Amino acid sequence: MENPLRSHYQEELMEAGCDEAGRGCYAGPVFAAAVILPQGFFHPLLNDSKQVAAEIRNELRGYIQSNALAWAVARVDHDEIDRINILKASFKAMHLALDQLKPKPKLLLIDGNRFIKYKRTPHRCIVKGDSIFASIAAASILAKTWRDEYMQTLHAEFPHYRWDSNKGYGTKDHRTAIEKFGLCKYHRRSFNIDPQAAEAAQLEL
Repeated sequence: MENPLRSHYQEELMEAGCDEAGRGCYAGPVFAAAVILPQGFFHPLLNDSKQVAAEIRNELRGYIQSNALAWAVARVDHDEIDRINILKASFKAMHLALDQLKPKPKLLLIDGNRFIKYKRTPHRCIVKGDSIFASIAAASILAKTWRDEYMQTLHAEFPHYRWDSNKGYGTKDHRTAIEKFGLCKYHRRSFNIDPQAAEAAQLEL
């Protein structure tokens, strides 16, 4: 099966793909991953995590973690999201993931159109990069699966928000629970979530 993803942006420098998960959620942390793939890395089902079924994402997670040259996952929690804003928190999570990588990449491929420079490492921002480059797609898979797993643990503490299924996004069942039970300690207060605001925000997701 042919995979349309490009294996690398260039061939001279060791590069890492970076992506985040959970930026648009009402609750919980934002996660980010950084992945360095070897030459010749291939999996026919690898794609942007949003385009891959949950069971395939988990299969890909194991494959990526076993076959990548290096990978790392990091998170920034809801309270820090409220302090510094979600965009900066997303970039900080990426930086924290990059801090863990060994060996260190010489070029960063960032999903999206903005990034805060990481040390002296050059980077390229690539819109929808998780559907173009294998390393960014791999990072999206790791960030998404690690965050989903973490939200399962928060669901055990507050099951009425149904984070086991909505993962903290502003779905109808989540909004209904907020209307009934109010906000809990894991909700992002800076998102100004109330039933009316939540419904309006959901239209933008």
